Amino acid sequence: MVSVLIQTESHFPVDRHRITDAVTDALRSKVKGRTEVSVAIVGDRRMRQLNRTFRTIDQPTDVLSFPLNDPTTASAPFASVPDGILRLGDIAVSYPSAVRQAGEENKLVDDVVISLVLHGLDHLLGIHHPE
Repeated sequence: MVSVLIQTESHFPVDRHRITDAVTDALRSKVKGRTEVSVAIVGDRRMRQLNRTFRTIDQPTDVLSFPLNDPTTASAPFASVPDGILRLGDIAVSYPSAVRQAGEENKLVDDVVISLVLHGLDHLLGIHHPE
């Protein structure tokens, strides 16, 4: 069972059910048992603050991931937890960035939000792209 905890500011309309379904589908073949992921839909100001605090980059970005463990490092594999829930971590998505990307790519905003969430999910699972 996958739990997706979604937090969004009230003025950022997102399809919570589609996000949950996309994350659940993506994790279905990758993890077993109870799993939890947190998704926050934020504005550019909050994204810039997160980026500055955790990456020392003073500008917003479209998506950030905050894994609880990095499965690509031998010293920090996924740990067993007493309650049996694998908590992968947190994903933050900039809604204004998603709106801009949707306009540039002629896509629906919800499709871009889901794409960004899935990109962040890859990072939580240890799948990284070259910087």
